[in-house]
Amino acid sequence: MMALRFIDVSVIYGEGTPFRKVALDSISVDFPAGQVIGIIGHTGSGKSTMVMLSNGILKPTSGKILLEETDIWEKPREIGRVRAKVGIAFQYPEYQLFDETVYKDIAFGPKNMGLEESEIDARVRTAAGFCGLDELSLKKSPFELSGGQKRRAAIAGVIAMDPKVLVLDEPTAGLDPLGREEILGGLIKYQKEKSNTLLLISHSMEDIAKYCDRILVLKDGKVYMYGTVGEIFMQAEKLFDASLDLPQITKLFIELKKRDLTENTDVYTVKYAKKEIEKLLFLTKSQ
Repeated sequence: MMALRFIDVSVIYGEGTPFRKVALDSISVDFPAGQVIGIIGHTGSGKSTMVMLSNGILKPTSGKILLEETDIWEKPREIGRVRAKVGIAFQYPEYQLFDETVYKDIAFGPKNMGLEESEIDARVRTAAGFCGLDELSLKKSPFELSGGQKRRAAIAGVIAMDPKVLVLDEPTAGLDPLGREEILGGLIKYQKEKSNTLLLISHSMEDIAKYCDRILVLKDGKVYMYGTVGEIFMQAEKLFDASLDLPQITKLFIELKKRDLTENTDVYTVKYAKKEIEKLLFLTKSQ
């Protein structure tokens, strides 16, 4: 089953003016339910436009967007229901925090959904748990938190709405490696337990390689590549043509291939690389 589908979707800004720009050009792509899908591309490739299209913040110039096989713009007056099912955490979401306590901030979305207090409380505590926020943090003002904790609180506010599709635009931007690991680890745990669909926009190829099931590569408003992580990294050198970097470990194996030491370049995590290097060392000793 597909959680979200883009069918021949185009977005054109400034139509009829000298500033006309095609942000997305006849995009067709399916996002399977229950998977983590990475979306990558250089600046201006169409990532942010796709994010805003996913829950109706932006309407396509042409084409259709299907959520659970239903056109999200079939009933424009009910677009609010779509936004309850597709949650978005924009880049630097901590700037959206505003309430007296972290608890109230996370509860804001569920409260506006008209849920009972017991359900709101359960959602707040569950979301806080996935994001690594303890009871003491919930009682604090959002402005008393560290930068990383603010990020967690903001993401927890989106998770508390229990969306079918969670869209994360650079959720770890500006964080150190430990902070990135903690936030993404919690999000992946949430995704696995809920079996929801997670769309992850990131410039970190290491994160995309480590956490995603599939990767969508955008280039100049078009689908450049789309497939499983393994399929994409089997064509790793093509990513350079999309002005994208590669995980450091993949670069290492490309260099090893140039020296005829391996045939594999679809090595994209340290764990996988360790196994491949052990094989190479064993073969070298055997010769």
